[in-house]
Amino acid sequence: MYKIYINDTPLYLIEAAKREDIATPEQEGLLIARYPGAAKFLLNYADMLEKSKRFDSIILYFPDLKKLQEDFLTHYDLIEAAGGLVMTPEQKLLLIFRLDHWDLPKGKIEAGETPEEAAVREVEEETGIAQIERGPLFVITYHTYRIGSGKRCLKRTYWFRMSAPEQPLRLQAEEGIEQALWNNPERMLDDERSRLFYRSIRDLLLRLVQTKDHSSSNSGLI
Repeated sequence: MYKIYINDTPLYLIEAAKREDIATPEQEGLLIARYPGAAKFLLNYADMLEKSKRFDSIILYFPDLKKLQEDFLTHYDLIEAAGGLVMTPEQKLLLIFRLDHWDLPKGKIEAGETPEEAAVREVEEETGIAQIERGPLFVITYHTYRIGSGKRCLKRTYWFRMSAPEQPLRLQAEEGIEQALWNNPERMLDDERSRLFYRSIRDLLLRLVQTKDHSSSNSGLI
């Protein structure tokens, strides 16, 4: 299964045999459709999600999941990125605020870098923190966007657990970061600030707080 956020709405690409495992046709705000096997068909759903919030989520299913994924990728340039979920010993999470949303430090993987190296570098550059101890891969997320020319891009982000002591933050202003803080993730999700998270980031944090403890490994896709 692949979960791709388009305009902050999840599009699921799944194997036909597993369609009933994640949703039912009666679920409100859900559209379920069979992929007919022609790649151009996928643009209809991408356009729909880019232009409206009519659905809460869409599921496309096909017997051959690999073909479905490959056909979807024909419409996008794949961008690799990495970021970190940095927790203090007191279970405070490092968050940043940019482009009117609360977010997590992340950025593109540079040539010659591993995802692990890029994740630590991006956290250091965007927030100025030190003494980072990198943990395991937590999750991989996908979201789409367009660049100035109108070209569609699909960003695959590798998120790693990290730990560091709480410390003063030095923001990377050239990346549009306006604010950063250490805070309990449950508290951030429970107050009015929760509406200022991208849905993909909110879903990631919900997965984080639902684990038995914030230091355990839980790698996979969301």
